[in-house]
Amino acid sequence: MLVEIPTLRSDRLLLEPVLPEHAERLRMLRATPEVARWWDPPPAGWPLNDEPDLHMLTVLVDGEPAGYIQFWEEPDPDAWHADVDIFLGRGAQGRGLGPEAMRTVIRYLVEDRGHHRITLGTSVENARAIRSYEKVGFRRVGVMRKAARSHRTGDWEDELLMEYVV
Repeated sequence: MLVEIPTLRSDRLLLEPVLPEHAERLRMLRATPEVARWWDPPPAGWPLNDEPDLHMLTVLVDGEPAGYIQFWEEPDPDAWHADVDIFLGRGAQGRGLGPEAMRTVIRYLVEDRGHHRITLGTSVENARAIRSYEKVGFRRVGVMRKAARSHRTGDWEDELLMEYVV
């Protein structure tokens, strides 16, 4: 059962549950080369399709969609943790907004949802994202060999598993 997520705020941005008026802009951002390199093509209807157990938030900067962040929560109480993913459009990159968005969602997941551990996986080649995640406090756990099939090449690629632990 999905919990209704409130709008989350930081100094420069809002993380708001995805609304129909965000959809076209989010699809455009996801299709840009800077994002599409790392994210698979979206399923039909994204981001308005009903994905069970996935919380989807628009990153708003000055009231405009600048990116997207999602998280999933492990339902097993003995393995309780959350997993996050994020992308920002080119205009929002390099301004510290990614780490700010991640800190905001981490604060919510720890303080309001009771998580002690948050994970993410990223391409071992995505150095910019890895640096950003490390700024927030994520640590490298290890490389998962041939963990994801590349939508660009069809080859199996390695992913870096990272975690944030309270």
